[in-house]
Amino acid sequence: MRRSIVLLAAALALLGCALLVLPAAAQSEVRNETFMGDLLCLPEAYAQAGSDCLPAGPAQALTHLDQQGLSIPLRPLPASKPDDSLTMVDIGFAKINLENYEPAPVYSTLADAVGGVNPTRALEPGALRYVSYVNWQDVDGKTFVQLTSGEWVRAGRARYSGFQGLEFRSTPRNDFGWIIDNAYARSGPGYAFPETGSVLPRESVVQVYEITAQDNTKWYRIGLSQWVERRYIRIVTVNPQAPQGVDNNRLIEVNLYEQTLSVYENGQLKFATLITTGLDPFFTQPGLFQIYKKLERETMTGAFEADRSDYYSLQDVPWTMYYDQARALHGAYWRTWFGYPGSHGCVNLSIGDSRYLFDWAQEGDWVYVWDPSGETPTDPNFYGSGGA
Repeated sequence: MRRSIVLLAAALALLGCALLVLPAAAQSEVRNETFMGDLLCLPEAYAQAGSDCLPAGPAQALTHLDQQGLSIPLRPLPASKPDDSLTMVDIGFAKINLENYEPAPVYSTLADAVGGVNPTRALEPGALRYVSYVNWQDVDGKTFVQLTSGEWVRAGRARYSGFQGLEFRSTPRNDFGWIIDNAYARSGPGYAFPETGSVLPRESVVQVYEITAQDNTKWYRIGLSQWVERRYIRIVTVNPQAPQGVDNNRLIEVNLYEQTLSVYENGQLKFATLITTGLDPFFTQPGLFQIYKKLERETMTGAFEADRSDYYSLQDVPWTMYYDQARALHGAYWRTWFGYPGSHGCVNLSIGDSRYLFDWAQEGDWVYVWDPSGETPTDPNFYGSGGA
């Protein structure tokens, strides 16, 4: 604004000097000239049309961008990541890596496990098997883990995702989201526009200022001349208005199309993150539900195929909150990426995000699951009890 005032003062000074050097008759002509319209506003954003200038040209463009939330310089989101300590657990996780879905023998001692003798039992064959452990040992290039029961089994230690969502100090003005795979921004909405040379790493947080359709996909404006296409981004559409039926001003919203989760309290956005929900045909059921049970750790097992070839066994699933039969919000240490469907119907979160949500949520809080694309079946008869 100071620069605008300086420019205006300079212009007035130059006009005054011109009047001083004009003949008296010419000065009279200038003073008596008919007024032809408003002065053009200086190039900046205007909250509303001024009474003394016309917000056209550059001012109009800047005002339009400002109305979209795209100010210059860009306003940061009123948010930050929660404390890193929420990502920590006091137990390890390991994956059973046997081929052909073989039973996994369990031994009472490390020596028996290394020698492959005297197994006491076996873990059921399955496509997805994780165990929790309290100790581990590498012997001759093989890893063995000690279960919480004291027994030993051969398994590969797993590293879980340290991803965390955002905790908000106030409800943001703009929609926002995360880049879910390394993306190359374009200068406009479409493949005809050149890449800007700006690479957006996976899990980058961006604000969304405009959405348009081009080349059979959606394009999202994330900067002044930066656009990314739908496949690279998942967004949170900020909507503090709770659906009918929510009676305690506490809501967890699950967006199946965007693969995002938002937490609202007293009409304000409190937290948001990426998730993983059910993959066809194990959709996460849309609807309005209430959390009915919270468990710090839960072992989840199940199979849907008649031959049990899809059997899964997941020990000590952290920060579990059941809300729709066997469907729950919970941590998923077996996932490294979020933002894509992939579960048996549950809502999977990172360890840190599930801990944050578990600490905030209470039994009886509302969970609203919906799909703005309309692609997820809504007939209750389509759904069974669900799974991890």
